[in-house]
Amino acid sequence: MRIKLLCILILSLIVTELSSQVKLNRANVSSTNRNDSSNVKRSRGFKDLATIDMYRKFNTDKDTTIVDTTLTIKKDYKFNYLQRDNFGLMPFANIGQTYNAMTFDYSNNQTNPLFGARARHFNYFEEDDVGYYEVPTPWTRLTYKTAFQQGQMLDAFFTVNLSRQFNFSVAYKGLRSLGNYQNALTSTGNFRVTSNYHTKNKRYRAKGHIVMQDLLNQENGGFLNAEVENFESGNEDFIDRSVFDMNFQDAENILVGKRFFLDHSYDLVTKKDSLAKNQLTLINKISFEDKFYQFYQDFPASDFFGDFFTNDINDKVTLENFNTYAGVEFFNNILGQLQFGLNYTNVNYGYDSLVFFADEIIPNRIKGDFIGLSASYEKAIKGFQLRGSARLNLSDEFAGSFIDGQLGFQLNKDIYLSGGINVSSRLPNYNYLLYQSDYTNYNWNNFNAFENINTQQLKFRMSSDKYLNASLDISNIDNFTYFNLESVTDELRTIRPNQYDSSIQYLRLKIQKEFRLGNFALDNTIMYQNVVSDADVLNVPAIISRNTLYYSNEIFKKAMTLQTGVTLNYFTEYNMNGYDPLLAEFYTQNETEIGGFPRLDFFINAKVRQTRIFLKAEHFNSSFTGYNYFSAPNHPYRDFTVRFGLVWDFFL
Repeated sequence: MRIKLLCILILSLIVTELSSQVKLNRANVSSTNRNDSSNVKRSRGFKDLATIDMYRKFNTDKDTTIVDTTLTIKKDYKFNYLQRDNFGLMPFANIGQTYNAMTFDYSNNQTNPLFGARARHFNYFEEDDVGYYEVPTPWTRLTYKTAFQQGQMLDAFFTVNLSRQFNFSVAYKGLRSLGNYQNALTSTGNFRVTSNYHTKNKRYRAKGHIVMQDLLNQENGGFLNAEVENFESGNEDFIDRSVFDMNFQDAENILVGKRFFLDHSYDLVTKKDSLAKNQLTLINKISFEDKFYQFYQDFPASDFFGDFFTNDINDKVTLENFNTYAGVEFFNNILGQLQFGLNYTNVNYGYDSLVFFADEIIPNRIKGDFIGLSASYEKAIKGFQLRGSARLNLSDEFAGSFIDGQLGFQLNKDIYLSGGINVSSRLPNYNYLLYQSDYTNYNWNNFNAFENINTQQLKFRMSSDKYLNASLDISNIDNFTYFNLESVTDELRTIRPNQYDSSIQYLRLKIQKEFRLGNFALDNTIMYQNVVSDADVLNVPAIISRNTLYYSNEIFKKAMTLQTGVTLNYFTEYNMNGYDPLLAEFYTQNETEIGGFPRLDFFINAKVRQTRIFLKAEHFNSSFTGYNYFSAPNHPYRDFTVRFGLVWDFFL
């Protein structure tokens, strides 16, 4: 990890020396973007002026965002390990561990099963998480944050346009944190290289990336049942968290993946006159991903996982996934944009050997290669924005499909309304279908037993700075698939995949509104959820809320922006999902209710030129509101701690 980070820093310094020097000029900065590095001017004879809106980021859907260096309350919400707003996620005690999701979006644009170990994937960069860039001058961003005991997090990013047509970026995000509890070390790394190219006439365009990731967690299985009472008592003898006895001391799991991706297109026909524009484009996408998940343990924990085959626990599962897409896109400014194409997918998931039981043989592989059809349409009509997409797998074994449609309308300058429908059908994730382990209870084959998960969702959204931001979605789920806690005896638990044979209706309503009075503001986000089903298989809290009261102002003759306040996070009590470290998955349980405790964070943030500084006293109320805070059954949430971090942008 250190070697990769050092290489990135050295590369940044080399390009810095080779690049012409840059001066920042804020003379023309508008009042609304006063905190941005709005103008960047080359000092060696270049007459062109680089403004902040020239520093652009693209994704695979061709959406464009402008690099933002302002300090807002949303930046505080995103300054965490995931570097995105984690509303609705409950983090575990150590940074780099998993998150317990308290809300779910069942809108689905996947037609194939996903790799298992989903609890390890929160910090895993998928195809849509990788950005591509276009910048007039080299740009470097360093993100740093302290961790828990002997560690830190650093994300180093650098991008440069080697010409007007070709952009290159390299980044590495590394974390190491010992944690406050026994056997809770986290060590992760995410290495990314991207390129973005187009010819001078822009008829040929190409975007590609290489991503290599390794996410390692030591696993302690949470408290022994007898230690839960000691934790909740608040006894001074247990304030040192390292004295608690955990379920095991020698277990680790790791998720490792690498992906090679290319998305390129060529405008075969381009005709434009005073009345119409017609364009015909050939598109090709290629993706190859190779990943594995491994759980190993020096000594079997039979009192926790049950009987075992061997004393050396070493479970490893792999997935090779190759996908290519070839399509044609037609654009006409009157008819809209239509795309149609073919997908080819080859998958190879599984293990190296068979597992033999007296009455069953567990196979070792799920293999397949199949063709799929894809189509999409987009059209803007007098303030309305219509989007639709669909995909269908032409396979009996890997049957899957989705249809997604959205309609948006700009009512006025402030209010934007949108609605949509999503209908999908796909197989459950691979680890529901086939799993092998050195523990006898963790072996199953459901590939021909489980049906497709079928979902239908209606969604509506309103965006307004003046009034409020609101979203509503209603989902119907058939064949809901989940890991179920079937029985508990002392510490021993039996976890099995299950498929619910009735329908589930799931409603979510989320409202966000900020009230301002001078330099003070109160930002509120609240979500209401309701599940209707005959059995408690999908458990979520009825209310999730986040309320932030803060003060912001420019001080020292506007040389620094100050932001300080308090954030309250809360969710109502419910049967929170449990965590299984062997599977790296969450399971449904109806034995233990968790919630109803407040989490208060005090923060002081500042921005000086291109540097944003974050200082936060996390969960400062932990010692006086009760030690009943958990992230999952037997897994405690974080105690009071003070953490520091910064985001430093260099525009060269």
